[in-house]
Amino acid sequence: MPFRAQLLVRVFTLSVAVLLAWPVLTVLSSWLQFTPESSSILAEMARTVLPDYLGTTLWLCALVSLGVISMGTVSAAAVTLFDFPGRRTLEWALLLPLAMPAYVVAYAYTDFLQFSGPLQTWMRSNWHLEGRVLPDVRSVWGAACVFTLALYPYVYLLARTALAERANHLMEAARLLGASMPRRILRVALPLARPAIAAGTALALMETLADFGVSSYFGIQTFTAGIYKAWLVMDSRTAAAQLATLLLVVVVGLLALEQRAQSRLRFASTRADRVSAESHPSRLSGWAAVAALVLCALPVLFGFVLPVAFMLRALVLGTEWADLPWARFGQWALTSLSLGLTTAVLAVGIAVLLASYARLQPSRMSRLVMRWVGLGYAVPGAVIVVGLLLPVGWLQAAWPNSGIGFWLTATVLGLVWAYLVRFVAVALQSVQSGYSRLSPSLDDSARMLGVSGLRLVARVHGPLLRKPAAAAALLVLVDVMKELPATLVLRPFNTDTLAVMAYQLARDERLGEAALPALALVLVGLLPVILLSRTLRRQ
Repeated sequence: MPFRAQLLVRVFTLSVAVLLAWPVLTVLSSWLQFTPESSSILAEMARTVLPDYLGTTLWLCALVSLGVISMGTVSAAAVTLFDFPGRRTLEWALLLPLAMPAYVVAYAYTDFLQFSGPLQTWMRSNWHLEGRVLPDVRSVWGAACVFTLALYPYVYLLARTALAERANHLMEAARLLGASMPRRILRVALPLARPAIAAGTALALMETLADFGVSSYFGIQTFTAGIYKAWLVMDSRTAAAQLATLLLVVVVGLLALEQRAQSRLRFASTRADRVSAESHPSRLSGWAAVAALVLCALPVLFGFVLPVAFMLRALVLGTEWADLPWARFGQWALTSLSLGLTTAVLAVGIAVLLASYARLQPSRMSRLVMRWVGLGYAVPGAVIVVGLLLPVGWLQAAWPNSGIGFWLTATVLGLVWAYLVRFVAVALQSVQSGYSRLSPSLDDSARMLGVSGLRLVARVHGPLLRKPAAAAALLVLVDVMKELPATLVLRPFNTDTLAVMAYQLARDERLGEAALPALALVLVGLLPVILLSRTLRRQ
């Protein structure tokens, strides 16, 4: 590649990295803007609400950790180590809760379990009870249950993969040494899956910390809710940015834990291991088979089947079919789809350029750029919003007639920028996975034939990366359509998406109308789940 072309590619790569890192850098630089006003607000929050934010967030994370570890590990061990009726169906069905946004699960269970819901109404009328019969679902324990049901597939997926790849031959060796089945599970299988369990738990906790829909709908005082209150209620951008910094530190710690756990997911295996006699799961019968079936069916029932049924009930019985906002629903769906497609195309294009740059010009700078861009998915939407809007205020104060605020808040430019900060990492991971399957000899052969640089990427890599790029576009499209915090704040006027309207209608207790966009999001979320389940079955 000519020197000028190399320089242009390097400048473009650095520019993209700076744009994607800008919100995080802005949040970190907020401590340089430490004013007496922000100091007094932080001091007041430290005396009043900050301990509540911290305690509630830590307690919620502890409950979610316990829930996802228990549910994900038990189901992964059951479908991997044992054979029972319905196991093959449950292998992919256990992934279905990934299609359910956590806030949709919260809407569904709140409508069914609240004081005026059908369950408590039936219990009072048939059992002659008065007052509240069940605990209030809008609480920390209710949010923990919602997050557990929506996020346990992270632990299930990673633990199942680890057990399927590494546990069988060691389980056979333990059996030959006289170990009983419970001892083999506790002393052999679970220690092998421990790094995968830790990685899945870290991913679930990052999603919990990034959530705004559940915590806001349930009225829980978490760090994310505190960031929005500091910004919108107390009108202190600096205080919101400093709270976002504290949240970012926790997320970085979880990310380091996840990466450390992933680095330990490497074990040597031989051909003899893969064809061992105990490569097949142990056959269960009788009550043991029934217990395994129930343990694996309950997460699917409570995490997908019942929420969908509750939302369908609210859709059918909550309002007249003709009164549903069909015209506005079409506009919401079109807006969500257009934003998703725009972001998906841009994210895949950036991911291909970054991944090809790292492959063709491997260096310390390219590795640093890839790692920095890859961190974007771990950054909560609230942090990105603060990081984008904070410099807008500074620039508007310095140059009132610049129009920067208009372009970032009155158009979709700021919204798409926030999406790219979060979801380029999703596309990059898929494209890098595709690149890992391309032999370096292909590049050498192309160079011998006179094809190099961008022509090599377009004529050789491009056709071979079509499937990974399509998968990346699908994942980004679905993630953008389900994104709530960034969309809620950065969307222009009269630009509503399915996620935003589902949240607003549910907040106004119009669950019959909220069910329509919520179920549409579930249908869209099924697409990557089907793709993932097909991939796992092929493997």
